[in-house]
Amino acid sequence: MLNLFGNNHRTCDGMNRRNFLSVGALGALGATSMLTLPDLLRARAEAQAQGVQTRDASVVWLWLGGGATHVETFDPKMSAPEEFRSTVGAVQTNVSGVQIGGLFNRMGTVANKMAFVRSFAHGSGSHGAGTYWVNTGYASRANEGQGVQAHPSSGSILSRSRGANHPRTGMPTYIRLNPITGDGAAWLGRSYEPFATSGQARLNMEPQVTVERLQDRRTMQEAFDTVNRQVDSTGMLEGIDQFGRQAYELVQGNARQAFDITRENARTREQYGRGLGEQMLLARRLCEAGCGFVTINYGGWDMHGQIANALRQRCGQVDQAVSAFVNDTVERGLDRNILLVISGEFGRTPRINRNAGRDHWGSLCTLALAGGGLRMGQTVGESSSKVERPHSAPISPTDLKATVLHALGLPADLQFNSPIGRPTYMIEGGRAIRELV
Repeated sequence: MLNLFGNNHRTCDGMNRRNFLSVGALGALGATSMLTLPDLLRARAEAQAQGVQTRDASVVWLWLGGGATHVETFDPKMSAPEEFRSTVGAVQTNVSGVQIGGLFNRMGTVANKMAFVRSFAHGSGSHGAGTYWVNTGYASRANEGQGVQAHPSSGSILSRSRGANHPRTGMPTYIRLNPITGDGAAWLGRSYEPFATSGQARLNMEPQVTVERLQDRRTMQEAFDTVNRQVDSTGMLEGIDQFGRQAYELVQGNARQAFDITRENARTREQYGRGLGEQMLLARRLCEAGCGFVTINYGGWDMHGQIANALRQRCGQVDQAVSAFVNDTVERGLDRNILLVISGEFGRTPRINRNAGRDHWGSLCTLALAGGGLRMGQTVGESSSKVERPHSAPISPTDLKATVLHALGLPADLQFNSPIGRPTYMIEGGRAIRELV
């Protein structure tokens, strides 16, 4: 059995990424969960009725949990003094004059299809606060660790805009492969929380009875509905039946098959590789089937000592999986409609510490993107001479959020009513990264 969702790394503050959030999940055919699929389909229909339009686009967010070093990933700074430059060297990419970390040889061959942002920063060195800031675009010290989420994530905003499920396939709009702090819906409501692929929610997609018995139950239900509709003057029951049919079609239809990567040919699976590669391949399949936002938390980047050795254990899968994803989406003609975002909660201290590692550093962070119809094949911004802070074109988490929502076709002035009925902007103070749009 493939284990696509096991990622249980702890950071130096003792937080377990799997335990950051606990939300309700989708349960097909009225399974025992907090929210049923007909509820989610109904929420999508209600959102569409309000007239919010979006592009047919998706985002895959690869989260390097623990705080990946910006130096050894996308800004090696080999011109800096030895104690500041990349400990694993650099590779020359296929973009003239652009180097990235020395363990990303395969990624270097697709750099013309990527953009590396070297001036992304927010200033927080806290795992919880930094993660929350990057995921929501808001700084909030009350939201460190397992605090209450006050601002919706980009995925939940998209789910609120499009509706929680695809109208034809029933595929959830927003899927988390493993949790990240701040990835929830906040006051937008639980209908727009991410569908969690692990645990009971995933099991609920597999019918617990045979297709024949399921069909019998559906036929029986439709018979009762027919009788009930004869005495229903409002038409409400007919609408309920519509959502029930959509729920049935998801469980029995092709959307559920998107979760099974063994349906991919062996060559494609080999190109992506195991572990992270399997999750990236799954993300691509989910987007093809109508998902609008997928999050992947690939942790283990909290490297306070022996960073060069630790990186060799993590970078290989990232290098293979990302390069395969970029090539695959281009070959399939999906690159304009799927945006890949690679980030973490902060960067690492520019100067190597006495343990040959790097500590927390929010003044410059890791950020790279691919696809989404944005301008690729470039670096954005420049870091200072010792990779300490932005030297030009500073980019904030709010700017990143604005860029993501732009790629999804959402308006910059998008508003939804808060619980007290006040129209509230989803982006405040940020703008899409000028060099990319």
